Amino acid sequence: MSLLLAAEAHFATEGGFFVDTAGIMLILPFLAFGAILAFGKKLPNQGGEIAVAALAINCIWAVTLFIQNMVSPVVTERVIEIGRIGSNLSFELGWVVDGLSVMMYFLVNVVGLLVFIYALGYMHGDRRVPWFFAAFSLFAGAMLILVAAPNLIQLILGWEGVGLASYFLIGFYWEDMANVKAGNKAFMVNKLADVGLLLGAAILGVVMGTFSFSEMEHLAVSGDTALAGVAVVAGLLLFFGAMGKSAQFPLHIWLPDAMAGPTPVSALMHAATMVTGGIYLMARTFPLFQNLATDARTLMVVIGTITLFGIGFLALVADDIKKVLAYSTVSQLGYMMTAVAAGGYTAGVFHLFTHAFFKALLFLGAGSVIHAVHSNNMSDMGGLKKHMPTTYWTFVIGSLALAGIFPLAGFWSKDEILVTLGHEGWTTVMWIAIAGAFVTAFYMARAIALTFHGTYKGHGHPHESPPVMTRPLIALAIPSVLFGLLNIPGVEWPGIGNFTQWLGVRGVAMGDHHAEGIDFFVAGVGLVAGILGLLLGWMIFSKDRETQQARDRFEVPLLYPLLRRGYYLDDVADGVTYVTMGPLARFANWTNTYIFDGIVNAAGGLTMLLGRFVYNGLDQRGVDGIVHGLTAATDGAGTVMRKWQSGRVQQYAAAFVGGAIVLAAVFMFVI
Repeated sequence: MSLLLAAEAHFATEGGFFVDTAGIMLILPFLAFGAILAFGKKLPNQGGEIAVAALAINCIWAVTLFIQNMVSPVVTERVIEIGRIGSNLSFELGWVVDGLSVMMYFLVNVVGLLVFIYALGYMHGDRRVPWFFAAFSLFAGAMLILVAAPNLIQLILGWEGVGLASYFLIGFYWEDMANVKAGNKAFMVNKLADVGLLLGAAILGVVMGTFSFSEMEHLAVSGDTALAGVAVVAGLLLFFGAMGKSAQFPLHIWLPDAMAGPTPVSALMHAATMVTGGIYLMARTFPLFQNLATDARTLMVVIGTITLFGIGFLALVADDIKKVLAYSTVSQLGYMMTAVAAGGYTAGVFHLFTHAFFKALLFLGAGSVIHAVHSNNMSDMGGLKKHMPTTYWTFVIGSLALAGIFPLAGFWSKDEILVTLGHEGWTTVMWIAIAGAFVTAFYMARAIALTFHGTYKGHGHPHESPPVMTRPLIALAIPSVLFGLLNIPGVEWPGIGNFTQWLGVRGVAMGDHHAEGIDFFVAGVGLVAGILGLLLGWMIFSKDRETQQARDRFEVPLLYPLLRRGYYLDDVADGVTYVTMGPLARFANWTNTYIFDGIVNAAGGLTMLLGRFVYNGLDQRGVDGIVHGLTAATDGAGTVMRKWQSGRVQQYAAAFVGGAIVLAAVFMFVI
């Protein structure tokens, strides 16, 4: 079934071949998953070539749709009804092609392909390579199911698939118990948050009478105030689900531990899959929050602001280079969530778009370093610039983009968020976000200095990574520099427009603010904050010392000890876990053993007594006694009657005559 939503967007078209067959992108990663499990061990790259081929084919569709949406915008749904829930709710599977989904198809497949190619080199010679690429394909496929979803049911299927695949990949090196615990922690925190998603989806489906995003959008913009109260509750529940997936405070605690998985997993997870799922959910349901669940947005902004500012500080004290980037991701997700919650649909999603490229670049750069020095810790690094020039320069480009330095991509997307916050009346939040940009630049200057400058503090002989790993770095560095130009405020590129226009191709208008020109004051202040952070970080950490510990000497009293304990949030989580697994678990076990089991055992004993009474008393002595008595009486009567059936004609004649005499006598003397 095809549903064209162009009635509300008259400039949009149905598309054509690539729109009609976009479902191929959803299928291929799962086919690759099965093929790798079946044949991976027999292939030269142990299945890696199958995974790369699947995403390479997907890229044909993703890039074509992206270009097509620039030139001739597309708004189309393709769905197949699988079944019905009650009389009104239907369960459908399919795919959506509109501005938001096309952007995500592009990110997942293009960034994913580069990460998959990189993984061919990074995972070479590793253990269980076929299983890695199989699970990696499952990871990408589940994310595509999520972003293609025309309704909440399919989104939840992809959502849970991403969570399952991430569990496999985070705990990939399961021989180390710390990795197992990291996988379990990610899985359990996300399952806790998923309760909110499931409840919110159920409420929306029942109250609105549909799970379809397009139908929900139309109901949201219709202005039915009777739905507002329920929409706020459902919206907050959806947001709680997004908090887990997109690592918002205080549910961010799983993400740094997730660095236990192989570095390509971290790159894809932080750039185009998993953690972007929560932001995508908020963007996909944006009309609901913009028109009905408006009262929920204040809490969302508060949580996002705490995340963007507070969690970024944790990167200041991290020694593991991947954890520095992980805390950075959490902070940037806070920027995205704050922007969307404040009413900046385009601002939040544009930062998601640019961030995907430079954060994938940074993680792959970190992986290149780890591959060379066999350590995640910056205390074992230093002086790598001369040994790894390609990794160094691409890492610097990614860091400058993350810090929001002009004219790189991060400058434009960060500026879009700042301007939106100011326009929507969140001026205080805007200044907090500017301060967060300073912190971001500061810890990235620290990471560059400790990793690439000074003298090498590790062991072994560092070397540049092979071309299969460095070429994806170069490929990601290019959009990290240029893609911010796609959405310069007030600029429309001839024949294609700009990112704001492409993203706004939806079934209904989003209604968010779009600046008509550059706000030079906000842009200048944001840029100055980034430059000052870089300069201060460089001044403090660039000077070499005998050890990295001596070099990394900067300390803010009271603050840094608090940061090293992660604001004690992990301790709180451990306490909750202890209570859950200790006293609470023992109480639950006692209740189960002595109360529930007691009730069940008593009911079972009573049932056994009743069974014996029914069997021995009623059945054996009652029902069976009557049956046996009737059988004996019938047998006796048969024995007597048998004597009357001798077969002798003389006896029958005598009996006949005797009977006749008796009847005659009765008639004569009685009657």
